[in-house]
Amino acid sequence: MSADQTQQKIAVFFARHLHTADIAADQDVFTAGLVNSLFAVQIVMFVENEFGLTVENEDLELDNFRSINAITGFVARKQAALTT
Repeated sequence: MSADQTQQKIAVFFARHLHTADIAADQDVFTAGLVNSLFAVQIVMFVENEFGLTVENEDLELDNFRSINAITGFVARKQAALTT
């Protein structure tokens, strides 16, 4: 899956759950107040289920999940680690 496809899936997830399509790919959703603790868990579950990854305790850094771009990069790094 390409980075663009990954980013699109993440953007659709955010749009569906936040009921808005006006989220910029680099917008910090935590600082913007769009994410509460329950939704943060949903984001992690989405990443695991959608991309077939396991989010480890050490992966639970805010910087990995703060924006659509951050999540896209996180998924790419996790997928690359699986292939090496």
